[in-house]
Amino acid sequence: MTRTFRRPFPSVERQMRAFGERLRAARLRRRITTILFAKRMDISRDTLNRLEKGDGTIALGTYMRALHVLGLEKDFDIVARDDELSRKLQELNLPQPHTSRGTDQERGGGGASHG
Repeated sequence: MTRTFRRPFPSVERQMRAFGERLRAARLRRRITTILFAKRMDISRDTLNRLEKGDGTIALGTYMRALHVLGLEKDFDIVARDDELSRKLQELNLPQPHTSRGTDQERGGGGASHG
């Protein structure tokens, strides 16, 4: 089965490039060589090079491994955690509380009167 790659939206491409650059900067600040980083991630140096360029064909799990090796895996937990739009939409779709009608006596009607 062949996998087709769909080119991401331009804004997503920019974000991926920026993410790759940030990963590279984090690696360099830690003075980790490409050889050591690739070895710790269990990937080839070519894949690492593509990852640091923000290549969209690289699996998300590989990006996650990079975060883990850099000690930044908790940063990923922030993604979509507090989704304000979804919360508002959810609140709009919540069922409204029903008021209990109770019996005639509870409402003060006392039922049918025979007199």
